[in-house]
Amino acid sequence: MSSSDDIEALIEMMARLPGLGPRSARRAVLQMIRKKELMLIPLADLMHHVGASVRDCVECGNIGSSAICDICANEKRATGEICVVEDVADLWALERSGVFRGRYHVLGGTLSALDAVGPDELRIPKLIQRVQDEAVSEVILALNATVDGQTTAHYIADQLEGRVRLTSLAQGVPIGGELDYLDDGTITAALRARKDL
Repeated sequence: MSSSDDIEALIEMMARLPGLGPRSARRAVLQMIRKKELMLIPLADLMHHVGASVRDCVECGNIGSSAICDICANEKRATGEICVVEDVADLWALERSGVFRGRYHVLGGTLSALDAVGPDELRIPKLIQRVQDEAVSEVILALNATVDGQTTAHYIADQLEGRVRLTSLAQGVPIGGELDYLDDGTITAALRARKDL
């Protein structure tokens, strides 16, 4: 393989990343090559290190460099609350807010009859086991407001009914949102979840 073939292969690989198309990938690769000592070589070394050390947390499904992630290992996070999310990106989004101080459970996706994804393909049995084994007082279902997300939430609620308090994230009009710019589903959810003033 020639060096130009290697560069093209790198561009093609980068273009597979979410948010990067072929043009963005080409610009990123050219920038890294121009600053090879500052960007390309350290990035390659870091990617190799992360690739060798990253693993799923055996408790919650988060990712980290040890068998138990930092959140599960933190005794201060043992509040009895478990927030259920579809994937690690959702966990990170909730962590950025700094509001939730309990522990998480990453399902690894949602139930989908079309894609043949059932409860055993997800981490739903592990969630049920955690509720039985740990001192869990509340399970917060923080799943996306999609058909598959809501189907998954209903399935989990059925499995855990009567065992633990079940809650879900509020849905509806975001702070600073204008009604004219919202889709019909968001407006419907906001009307159904209205509260007294």
